[in-house]
Amino acid sequence: MTPEGAAGTGAAPGRRTPSLPVRLAVVVPALNEAREHGILATLRALRVQEDRDFDLVVVDNGSTDGTPDLVRATVADWDEPRWRLVTEAQKGTGAAADTGMRAAIAAGATHLARTDADCVPPPDWTVRVKEAFAVGHDLVAGRIIARTDDLPVSRARQAILSGAVSVASTFGRFRPGNQDPSYLGPYVMAPGCNMAITADLYERAGGFPRTAIEDLHEDRALVNAVRRLTSAYGAHPEVVVRASTRRAHAWGLVRTLGWYADHRYKPEVVDIR
Repeated sequence: MTPEGAAGTGAAPGRRTPSLPVRLAVVVPALNEAREHGILATLRALRVQEDRDFDLVVVDNGSTDGTPDLVRATVADWDEPRWRLVTEAQKGTGAAADTGMRAAIAAGATHLARTDADCVPPPDWTVRVKEAFAVGHDLVAGRIIARTDDLPVSRARQAILSGAVSVASTFGRFRPGNQDPSYLGPYVMAPGCNMAITADLYERAGGFPRTAIEDLHEDRALVNAVRRLTSAYGAHPEVVVRASTRRAHAWGLVRTLGWYADHRYKPEVVDIR
């Protein structure tokens, strides 16, 4: 049950202390995203946010295609003093995202939002993230819908993909790995490409596991760590990000669902982030 008037669903927040000024940082892990419709599309989307009061940390995770140079040049050309690039040599979305989160916290961020370098947040994304924090949730689980600007996605396929996300979310609430008497609230699916968390809770929960993408889903691990600490979290369907469907295009829907279901499908080399 959510606070009165809250748009999200999930566990109800507990008693809260008076709110402090919000300093939001957006973290974007990236690996070989200099391609068309890659990191530059993400940066453009962030540049036109209705609420531009945020820091940006792009984390290069060992790109070999010129992604770091593209980001640096773009930030300099656009004259964005609160945007910067950091690097993380250890392979993995978990390691890269954790490095970005901790760099943002060290620079003074009180609240953190993450998206990925193949995603496009709509113009109201940071507004919606801050509103979700304001209703009392310290972890915000957003919603993903299919991008249509990078790959052809018919309306029928969009509906299928949306249904698959709903199935995965429902499955997550009942899967044995998400059941434990120590959890303080129900499971919510918080996709790594559209989630937000307070800096304090991120550190108390231990952050994203510093793992490779093949090892485990770092977003689910963080959600379950949070569930042991607080019930102040929830799903916010109004917090939307458009995510690339390139994995489903390359692997097919069934294999992609198998990947998200505890890596029941996992190719020898995972080169699609």
